[in-house]
Amino acid sequence: QVQLVESGGGLVQPGGSLRLSCAASGSIFSISLMGWYRQAPGKERELVAVIARGGVTNYADSVKDRFTISNAKNMVYLRMNSLKPEDTAVYYCKAVGIRTADGGYPELWGQGTLVTVSS
Repeated sequence: QVQLVESGGGLVQPGGSLRLSCAASGSIFSISLMGWYRQAPGKERELVAVIARGGVTNYADSVKDRFTISNAKNMVYLRMNSLKPEDTAVYYCKAVGIRTADGGYPELWGQGTLVTVSS
């Protein structure tokens, strides 16, 4: 069984930095795309950044030039710089196109990690 586990959230002051990590565990052959989404209180879940297996990335306009997504085998990271209070949200890891020995999964979500930006 494949699971996604996020880590790295927490409380940070405005202007600070955090690094989120997401690890996909299990007998995985490949993952087509991994990324980060976030959901602030009272708002819908939104895309933050995604990265394809080949390295192509896509960012939300609100985080361009501040956040950087990167990946390694079955891992995805989000480096967040110049954090703003409006970045406060639960951040979710997502994996798409997961191939495993017994077939795979179209997509999976992690349980989420809370990022709070406040002074």
